[in-house]
Formats: sequence, structure tokens, C-alpha cells
Amino acid sequence: MKPLFTLEELDAVFPVVRQIVPETPAYAWPLLQERFGLEVVVKHENHTPIGAFKARSSIVYIQKHIDAHGRPKGVVSATRGNHGQSMALAARLLGLPATIVVPEGNAEGKNRAMQAFGAELVIDGRDFDVSKITAQKIAEESGYLMVPSFHKNIVLGVATYALEFFRTHRDLDVVYVPVGMGSGACGLITVRDLLGLKTEIVPVVTEKAPAYRLSFDAGKIITTDTAGTFADGMACREPVQEAVDILASGANRVATVSEDEVAEAIRVLYADTHNLAEGAGAAALAAMTQDAASLKGKKAGVILTGGNLDEKAMQTVLSGQTPVL
Repeated sequence: MKPLFTLEELDAVFPVVRQIVPETPAYAWPLLQERFGLEVVVKHENHTPIGAFKARSSIVYIQKHIDAHGRPKGVVSATRGNHGQSMALAARLLGLPATIVVPEGNAEGKNRAMQAFGAELVIDGRDFDVSKITAQKIAEESGYLMVPSFHKNIVLGVATYALEFFRTHRDLDVVYVPVGMGSGACGLITVRDLLGLKTEIVPVVTEKAPAYRLSFDAGKIITTDTAGTFADGMACREPVQEAVDILASGANRVATVSEDEVAEAIRVLYADTHNLAEGAGAAALAAMTQDAASLKGKKAGVILTGGNLDEKAMQTVLSGQTPVL
């Protein structure tokens, strides 16, 4: 299928992204190699001003809207946290008011961070997909620009991390990446193809939020009634068709991890790299762990997409338990 964007388009947005995000490190941690028997390179997207890869996305989406249509009255979106922080930070940089809708029971740390960036927070809905409907209503009533979680220009901004990663580690045999709405995985697949690399991309979902795997396997959109995972950045019930199409064309499979496996991966990352990962941020390592025996002698990449784990969940995980919603 036709790529979402060209390499020239991707290079062109780096100055926009660099207003917010410097190049993030990618380290091959020796303790991970000792543990798993293979070289494991961690792309540290937890090292951004919002602690997550999404810092790269909203600034590109909003700036491209401004270039094409002028400045909006404000911006609005729905989120479980990292997308909202990205939007709030971008809006502050661009001098725009921002309204962000989150579901009930959303991570308190992420809520406070969005407000600290200057956004107005609206709490509505039992999950992200319900909050998204509320955000769309606010956009219609206020005239604000609705910033989606998945769009070509969202993926374009996110994909700058993929280009950084592949330019410094062109010899990766496989890269594991969590799937929320799909921008991170779609960015990796697109950049890999643009560079002509043979790296396998393995998107990852959790057992409690399997909609993207179900859709991938069925070849059509499959929605679920719930997505109750503590890896809140992966809590999707309604996949995006365009994202499913890109995964179908660029990945051989979608891996599934359990809540316990995600919690253990958080502990491993903390022990071996001294980095704190949120649930979604640890899901890639959890999936790689499943495959470790068959990866001996190879070079694997894992995307640590974010480190925004609430203190209570952190204490639960580091005590050897798994958070329960």
C-alpha cells in the first residue's frame, strides 16, 4: 500500500518536533543482554518533556493545520493522558487554549500534568471511546480544532522517533511496539519501508484490550465492549481502519501480553535500566520476553513509549503485584 508520507516529508517536520523534543536515546543495556541472551536496544521515549512518545505528534498536527487553514480558536481532544499532554504542551507553545476530555478514573498524575501545561480538563465517560464523543461535541460547540489520536500528521510527528531509531540502529532484526490507537506502530512500519529495511515490526496489545489484534486477525474492524487494562495507553475498544490496514500490510502478527507480563516487564526495566515504564511503555519488553528463546544471537528493539506510571500503581508493581482496575 502507498506510504502515509515520504522520507522528505518526514525530514521536513523535524524542526517542528525539535521545538519540543530533542533526539531521545537508544541504549543497548548490558543487564538486559545478560538476562535474555540477546542484544536489546531500548528506545527511550520516556525521555521527552511529557515522558512519552506522543510529545512529537500534536505540535505537527496543529502546525500543519495552521499552515493550511490559519490559527484555530483553540484545540480539543480526548485522551487517557499522553496524547493530552502532547496537545496541551503544543497548545501552550503556540499560544492556543486547550480543552482535554478524559474518562472517569483516569490516572491522576496524567490529569495533573495536563492541567500543569495549561489545559482545561473535562472528566466525562466510562472510557476513552466515550470521552472522544464528548470531545467532538465540544469541538462542534466551541469551534475549536479537534485533534485526533490517529491521523497522517499525528503519525508523521510520531514517526520522527522511528527515523532516529533506525538511523542509529539499522541492523535491528525485530522491534516490538505497543498499540494504543496505532500511531507508534504505523510510524515504525512506514519508516522501515521507506528506508528499505528488513526489520520485523511486532505490534503488541494486552489481553484486556485486544481490539487491534482481533481486527488484524479478522481483516476487518472488531470492537470490544471493554478495555480494562492498567496499561491505560493501550486501552482501545474501537480501532481505526487506516491503522489496521497499515498493520496488516506491514506486520506478520500482533503479539498479546497479559497484565502480569506487563507488570513483570516494568520490574525488569526498573531493575536492569533504572527507568520507570508505564504499562504501555513496558508492553514491548513483555512481548519480547515471550520470544526471547527464539531470538538468541539477534538484535531486538523495544520502544519504551512512556514512563507516566502513577505512584500507587508503581508501588503495587514494585511490590511484586499487578494493579487491578
